[in-house]
Amino acid sequence: MFALLLVVFFAADLLLGSSSLSVKDLFSTEVGRDILLSFRLPKAIVAVICGIALATCGLQMQTLFRNPLADPYILGVSSGAGLGVALYIMGSTLWGGAERSALAVSLGSAGAALVGAFAVTMLILYISNRVKGNLTLLIFGVMIGFIASAIVNLLQYTSNAHSLKAYVLWTMGSFAALDKMQIAVLAVLVVVGLTIAIWNIKNLNAILPGEEYAASIGLNVRGIRNRILISTTLLAGAVTAFCGPIGFLGIAVPHIARFIFKDANHRVLFPASALLGGVLTLLADTLSELPGTGSIIPINTMAALLGIPVILVILFRKSK
Repeated sequence: MFALLLVVFFAADLLLGSSSLSVKDLFSTEVGRDILLSFRLPKAIVAVICGIALATCGLQMQTLFRNPLADPYILGVSSGAGLGVALYIMGSTLWGGAERSALAVSLGSAGAALVGAFAVTMLILYISNRVKGNLTLLIFGVMIGFIASAIVNLLQYTSNAHSLKAYVLWTMGSFAALDKMQIAVLAVLVVVGLTIAIWNIKNLNAILPGEEYAASIGLNVRGIRNRILISTTLLAGAVTAFCGPIGFLGIAVPHIARFIFKDANHRVLFPASALLGGVLTLLADTLSELPGTGSIIPINTMAALLGIPVILVILFRKSK
């Protein structure tokens, strides 16, 4: 069912956009075909990749920390990526760097975000191998987020208007403007992350009752935790690097999958969450285009509008 929905929403994302071109014009005119093949098709492909990646991250984090509100960025991966981008875009103001072109900002931002995300992960892995419980690890990740946020705020305060605008636009998220090479790198990172996540499926089921249970049956809990962290970094770090910090979907999608299937088995939840993540991300992307209006709103805004109601329902059910 989700696979069929993915195809339907993929087609809708291709055919509906902010321009007022009809479906016939998309295929019969040169301008329409250029929009379809050069803009909408790559954007839809990126949306699917990101949706699958974020949903998989959210599922792994919620299982590892046994926390329904855990998201792909809970350990500071997004904060590290954001700090890397902030240093690249706005840091030049501090040492008088030259103003960069839009292409240089795009490519440099992706590289800086990846470096920042992986630097945080190396630090988290170092701490992970020296603490027993996940609570300390979680608190450490939150602290990293606060420190990165403080540095970013300082950079924003000292930055010029051009650099500040470029950084703010990056934080709003976008699936557009990626070339073939960037899409290929994003896809490779996500495939590697998904491969590790698939390898973890059996272990995710084992740690669901708690790490003490997993250790009691002879599993290497520390190794499982490290593989989850590496997978999450590859998935969330790649998405953040190329598309910005896309929020809320990573929290909401696994809960929707659990609600539909009434099953905690990750052999069921993993493919369901991945496909549903692609579907909802395509939906958010289509709606963010405000079809036929000539206007576009940031993808993060639409993701919040779709994800926040799910989070509120989760909180309401937990309080009962």
